[in-house]
Amino acid sequence: MTMTPTRRASRPTGPARRTSGVRGAAWAVLAWLAGLLFFLPVLWMVLTGFKREVDAASNPPAWFFTPVLDGYRQVFDRDLTPYLLNSLMASLLSTLLVLLLATPAAYALSIRPVAKWRDVLFFFISTKMLPAVAALLPIYLLVKQLGMLDNIWTMVLLYTSMNLPLAVWMMRSFLLEVPSALIEAAAMDGASLTVTIRRILLPIVAPGLAATALICFIFSWNEFFFAVNLTATRAGTSPIFLVGFITSEGLFLARLCAAATIVSLPVVLAGWIAQKQLVRGLSMGAVK
Repeated sequence: MTMTPTRRASRPTGPARRTSGVRGAAWAVLAWLAGLLFFLPVLWMVLTGFKREVDAASNPPAWFFTPVLDGYRQVFDRDLTPYLLNSLMASLLSTLLVLLLATPAAYALSIRPVAKWRDVLFFFISTKMLPAVAALLPIYLLVKQLGMLDNIWTMVLLYTSMNLPLAVWMMRSFLLEVPSALIEAAAMDGASLTVTIRRILLPIVAPGLAATALICFIFSWNEFFFAVNLTATRAGTSPIFLVGFITSEGLFLARLCAAATIVSLPVVLAGWIAQKQLVRGLSMGAVK
């Protein structure tokens, strides 16, 4: 009986290995350059916040300057806390409502598809195609008639409705990755729908859930158009606070950059804390 020699996978040697190494190094350098290009405006904003107004408005820009904290002092003197609390409340509550509504909807559109589920998905995403300015007037009139202008709960409901279509699409793609055998096994064991979602589905799609929550939180935190038209003093969010530095007296660039740096910190910290779940969630197939 003759034994057929097994073939070993060929590995690149000599020039081929050097070529692949050079190619990998080139892609790494290109990735670093792209990252630095996107990070440069953020770095410039942070550095400008430590300049005096004279240095911040100089042309050409002042590359060498003495750091000062005048911009940050003036920002905190204008009572930033209520705006941050409004943004935090609107973003967290709307994100929680989005997850509570999107998860069962995505379940119905993926694991237990309803009739004409393609039409339902198209209807969801078609709401994102409407320009926000086209919806402003009817929303403003409705909110005014209900007496909910300058009310934080108005922003919670608006942010929920704005982020819900995106969350349904994302959660559906995450739930499609769940093996159907697990759902069938749970049904054979007599698990109810609530138990199946809570104890089987949610632990599996937890990274996708975290990615969806983070994206909805960022979109809500950064929303400006509806906030500037529907809020004033009581329900103003952090983007509204930034507009206060653009006055008829001029643009206070150093103070504006200092305020923008402070306002950006909650989102940056949330992304840094949830970065592992975000990467795992996005790699499950939601964003390709």
